[in-house]
Amino acid sequence: MHSDLVASRSADQKGSREHREPSRESRNGSSPQLDAVSLAIIEQLQEDGRRPYAAIGKAVGLSEAAVRQRVQKLLDQGVMQIVAVTDPLTVGFRRQAMVGVNVEGDVEAVADALSAMSECEYVVMTAGSFDLMVEIVCEDDDHLLDVINKRIRAVPGVRSTESFVYLKLKKQTYMWGTR
Repeated sequence: MHSDLVASRSADQKGSREHREPSRESRNGSSPQLDAVSLAIIEQLQEDGRRPYAAIGKAVGLSEAAVRQRVQKLLDQGVMQIVAVTDPLTVGFRRQAMVGVNVEGDVEAVADALSAMSECEYVVMTAGSFDLMVEIVCEDDDHLLDVINKRIRAVPGVRSTESFVYLKLKKQTYMWGTR
């Protein structure tokens, strides 16, 4: 598949976790302020992550060099990532599931432990029935069972889990725009 911009979630299976969750805060501790031109650049890249900087510049009224600088700043600030988004089935990952996790004690500590597992593609702290929702990508059912039973449930603080095995993916998009 082609490269796409992913603003909050990376589907890169081999990327390091430290690079997958960049800071969304500027150096003074606040969220980066994005002007209309930066938002337009992001929208251009969401449409096509491989769009040339010259074409983006034409669309937003900047030079190619200015677009390159802006994109680098957006990447450095953790506002966006540009990654190759793959279909897990085509690269050998035949089983996906969302796992709801209930935690006793420090939710962040459990979230950090789960984030360190390569199979845990997406970890989000939630309000509601579960403390965490974790998307898992595995090679097969045996691999999924091993991850849930021997690794996730073994993390200190995990009280219970509930698994939602994916039967068919109907929609996956990163085109939510910039609002």
